[in-house]
Amino acid sequence: MSHISLGSRFIACYALISAFTALAQQPATTPPGPVPPAILAAKKIFLSNSGAPSAFYSGGQNRAYNQFYAALQNSGFFEMVGDPVDADLVLELQLFDSGPGSGTFKLLIYDRKTHFLLWTLLEPINICSRQKTCDANFDEALPVLLLNFEKLAGKAPGVGR
Repeated sequence: MSHISLGSRFIACYALISAFTALAQQPATTPPGPVPPAILAAKKIFLSNSGAPSAFYSGGQNRAYNQFYAALQNSGFFEMVGDPVDADLVLELQLFDSGPGSGTFKLLIYDRKTHFLLWTLLEPINICSRQKTCDANFDEALPVLLLNFEKLAGKAPGVGR
């Protein structure tokens, strides 16, 4: 064997071993856990208002509740009910300050029959310093929270469960 041919084989073997090593170091993908059947089957929703006092956003403590309620109702995926006894799921919407000039929406999803917490969704609101920007960021984050809930429930367009 010539030195060129031996060198080529060495390079090829080195490349092959390097490729296998790189593949072996790839993190294993973890399959998603199951979504509780109560969330997937839900048709009737009761939205609980835990209030949302905040120094960053205008519109009062019921702003998040009013906007999220209207968005759920307008989505057409759920029937909004006025009494938790009539609901499949009880949603509790919270808004809390998560630092200077920022907030986070928290949506707690309860099974109405068992009162167990089934899921929690969080949606951060971008940091702001001016009232107009804070309100705009608020208005951008709330629909994202709704979309994440619809996806979880298997109701968003293009989501097949």
